[in-house]
Amino acid sequence: MKQELTNLNGLGIDEKELFSFITHSDVDSEKITAPRYSYWHSVFRVFFKKKINIIVLSVLAVIIMFAFIYPSLIEYDRYANITDASAKHLLPAAAMEKFGPSIHWILGAGASGEPTFDTIWVGSQISISLALICALINMSIGVVLGAVWGFSKKFDVFMMEVYNIVANVPYVLLISVLVLILSASFWTMVFALTVTGWIGTAYFIRTQVIIIRDREYNLASKCLGTSTFRIAIRNILPFMTSVIVTQAATEIPSYISYEVFLAYIGIGLSEMSLGRLIYEAQAAMVTNGWQFEFWSPVVVVSIITVVLYVVGQNLGDASDPRTHM
Repeated sequence: MKQELTNLNGLGIDEKELFSFITHSDVDSEKITAPRYSYWHSVFRVFFKKKINIIVLSVLAVIIMFAFIYPSLIEYDRYANITDASAKHLLPAAAMEKFGPSIHWILGAGASGEPTFDTIWVGSQISISLALICALINMSIGVVLGAVWGFSKKFDVFMMEVYNIVANVPYVLLISVLVLILSASFWTMVFALTVTGWIGTAYFIRTQVIIIRDREYNLASKCLGTSTFRIAIRNILPFMTSVIVTQAATEIPSYISYEVFLAYIGIGLSEMSLGRLIYEAQAAMVTNGWQFEFWSPVVVVSIITVVLYVVGQNLGDASDPRTHM
């Protein structure tokens, strides 16, 4: 060791540059240094770590753009060519030959001579809007009432009776009856899908709340005088963020499926939604040379529901703090 110091001194290095005294502070020793943690930053970091999520999210962005921006950029008139018999039921090649190369005719022409591509995205706007509104209403009511349901024993007794009655009524049958009694409009469908649609979500949240509410940290908060409302808002609902997101991921595509199914059996929306478009193209499915009119909206609605489900499920997984390691 002395030989090393002699060599360093020979290089002209001062001892002050080699050694320095360190002071001790009791206050500084109590400070804990930890990296700053942002929950949603971690959620998106985990979500975008998977390349498949970036691809699926890109597809969803394209769908949203075509469903909500594209219809406002075009002049869509479904019956503009209805008097021209040669413009009806055309395959893409024949439609482009008649009307010229254009994005409007890449899926051919329909029964009224309308561009199938434009009709699909106008219908997608209606179907996606319906699904988002219904999901927002049902999830909001379901989460709030489910949290109360899980905490209040008196409310639990009442709601269990309501749930046992409503849950045993076939949901599709209830929707069908309401749509038949009322006019088959957009807001009628919203009412039919949400009048009892929230109860399944509320029961699911109630079960989760019961599991979490009696854990040690919640009992400690209650002993310290924390109100039940504050415990639910601060301690329980944030813990269930991933569960709520996953539930929403299954809700949104299901409403599109309900709308398509009801339209397919003839009691859906009066507006030109995806379901209505598929319903009116039933004859084209079995007519030689017209199948493109039927399968085009079927493929598009399948892509929309699958993409919405995958994005929601993967976002729900990323919302779980246990995946943030």
